[in-house]
Amino acid sequence: MDHGKLRARFATLTTAYLADACIRAGVPVRCAPAGLRPLSPGGRIAGPALPARHAGSVDVFLEAFEHARPGSVLVADNGGRLDEACVGDLVVLEARAAGLDGVVIFGLHRDSADIRAIGLPVFSLGAIPAGPPAPRERPAGALSSATVGEWTVTPADLVAGDDDGVLFIPAEAAEELFTLAERIRDTERRQAEHIRTGRTLRAQVRFEAYLDRRRHEPSFTFREHLRAIGGAIEE
Repeated sequence: MDHGKLRARFATLTTAYLADACIRAGVPVRCAPAGLRPLSPGGRIAGPALPARHAGSVDVFLEAFEHARPGSVLVADNGGRLDEACVGDLVVLEARAAGLDGVVIFGLHRDSADIRAIGLPVFSLGAIPAGPPAPRERPAGALSSATVGEWTVTPADLVAGDDDGVLFIPAEAAEELFTLAERIRDTERRQAEHIRTGRTLRAQVRFEAYLDRRRHEPSFTFREHLRAIGGAIEE
């Protein structure tokens, strides 16, 4: 999926819909830790992952930008450290100049006011004034992968982020996952409209029938019920 199409389709979706699509497709739901949030409310990103593992110096990010595809998202791995900021306003400015769609930091940022003024979406674990005290030895493969929480992110992944957080999905599955997410969105919108006009969600999913069957068959699950009536919401 080219970047223009990716951005256009994500503009009508959320990471929640994409996460639900992953469940339905049997794809691991690879969410960044819940504390990794957009610096500015309403921030949204969607693009190919550009991984870089930080080792106390911004040169690794500048090197990553040398080979960045337009629309990429820098995934800056600082090991989730909370004692130093690894990205500041100059890196974000340079990311924008390189044509990136945004920055995701498994760690902290600084220069918050200046970054907000730049306008490029930045997601991080928070802010701290202090930068790295000294460079460290760069790990092997620093530009081939990044770790965010429990997940390894590579250039074969796409990054999607919004107010709910950040999600990583395999680029090769993007078409299927976006199509599923759009179907889930449309179904939920119809259900929401029915609720607004007086038909409760319980009525829509025949919840009373589900409770009745579960009384006789305790192992029967709500998802099985939804499949049976053809109105799957969660899947």
